[in-house]
This record gives sequence, C-alpha cells and structure tokens, in this order.
Amino acid sequence: MTDPALIDSTNVSLGQGSEIALALALAIMMFAVALTLRVSDFTFLKTHPKMFLGGVITQVLALPLASLALAALIAPTPSIALGMIVVACCPGGNVSNLFVMLARGNVAYSVALTAASSAMAFLVTPLSILFWASLYPPTAALIREIDVDTLPFLIQVAIMLGLPLAAGMLVRARLPALADRIQPVFQWLAVAIILVLIVVGLQANWGMLAAIGLVIIPIAILHNATAFSIGAASGRLLGIDPASRRALTFEIGIQNSGLGLVILLAQFDGLGGAASVTAVWAIWHLVSGLSLAGAFRVWNGRKPVSGSEPS
Repeated sequence: MTDPALIDSTNVSLGQGSEIALALALAIMMFAVALTLRVSDFTFLKTHPKMFLGGVITQVLALPLASLALAALIAPTPSIALGMIVVACCPGGNVSNLFVMLARGNVAYSVALTAASSAMAFLVTPLSILFWASLYPPTAALIREIDVDTLPFLIQVAIMLGLPLAAGMLVRARLPALADRIQPVFQWLAVAIILVLIVVGLQANWGMLAAIGLVIIPIAILHNATAFSIGAASGRLLGIDPASRRALTFEIGIQNSGLGLVILLAQFDGLGGAASVTAVWAIWHLVSGLSLAGAFRVWNGRKPVSGSEPS
C-alpha cells in the first residue's frame, strides 16, 4: 500500500450519510471558535501593529510557502502534499493559547493571532488551499484529476465557515453572558466531533491507514517541526521579545487541523494521503505542543520570561 499510486487512489470513507454530518461538524466547529472572539482581541492591531501584522503574515503566507518548499524537497505523493498544504492554510488552533500560557509566553498576542486567523478563515482558507495547491505541479494535477470546481468550492466552503462564524460572533457581541455559558459546551462538542471523525475513520479504513502509516507519520512530524521553526524564526526576524516569540512559535505550530480534515472529507472525497496526514497532524501537534511547552518551562524554571508582556 506504500505504492504512491495506491496512496493517491485511496479514499477515507465515513459511510453513507456522512455529508450532512460533516457539514454539521464544520458549523459547530466554527461556531465554537466564533464564540471566543471578542472585539478586544483585535486591539492588538492598534497597539502593536508590527507584531500583529507580522504574525498574521507568517500564518497566512510564510507557513504555506514553507510547506510548499518542504513538499518540493521531500517529494511526497500528490495527495500527501495536498494534505500538507491544507493544514498550512488552516487558521491557528485555540489550544495554542493554552500551550502559550503553559510556556509562559505572551498570551494576549497568541489570542490576537488566533482570533485574526479564525475570523479570516471563511475566505482565506479556501482561497489559500486552491492558490498554494496550484503552485505545486503534482497537487495542481491532482486537483484537476479529481475535478474540483473552483467557484462552487470557494462558495460552499465560505458559506459553511462564514455563516456559523458570523452567528457566533454576533452572539458574543450581543449576548456575552450567553456566549460565556454555551462556549465551553460547543468547544467540547467540537473536540468530540473531531475525535469521533478520527475514530470512525480509523475503524472504517484501518487496513489502508495502517499500511501507509509508516509513510504518513514521519512526514506529519517533520511538517509540524517545520511549522514550529517558521514561527520561531519569524519571531526573531520581527525582533519581538522572548515571550512573544514563544507565542508566535505556538501559533504557527498549532493549526486547526481538525477543520482541515473536515474540509478534505467534505470537499475532496477524503483523499487517503491528504486526510491521513491531516489526521496524524491533529494528534501529533498536541503531543509536540505540550512537549515544547514543558521544555520551555524547564528551560526557564519558575522565573517569569523577560518581556512577558509586550512593550
């Protein structure tokens, strides 16, 4: 099953009726994210424009570009390369805020970047997937082969992401007390949905996934390590303080890969290599993120990081 042609020809299937479930999963995930978005999260743009815009550019441009370069370097199968691109085009994951807190980083900066990438996701994510995939010949050919219709894809994903995003932000703005009460429920529901998707996918496709695991796992780990490195390097280039560099490192290394997995299952027929590398990333980045946060704490002991608040 490690034959590249076989990897690219396999599909992860969740069974009949999964289309409605996947659309509902996307809506719940984005609604849960939107319930956390406050207007105050975006004031970072006014107070620290260089840090804010530098972080957003790293997320939207630098990570996909680095992922494209990594794909060109290691030359995975086209479907695996597509999965790498999809992960890189997803917004940051909310769990990054927790890891930044554990690592004694700049939590306010982390929250601002997560909020920005999440708010832009309804438009930026589908556009980025098609744009970056078109720049790499193997994935461009794969997109043509599976006959992804560009305009319907953009419209469908924008609607599926945009409507629950707008609804969640409206609830947060107009009914903050209600948002505070229901946000944990929807957040855990979103986590549960991702876990169910992974478990169902593993059960239904175990033979195929087990066969290609030795190919997928090292690529996902290498890709995730590259993302963390891009975040750290960008922090150095921006000249920001250590705590903010830690925040940027986690924001780039922790992606909402669960969103990417649902998009692949719903819009790309669950391409085996793409869905598998995204699912592995969804699990691995939690392990790597927690490990990195622990390493930062050990490195720093119990002393606060110099510059823990942006100046």
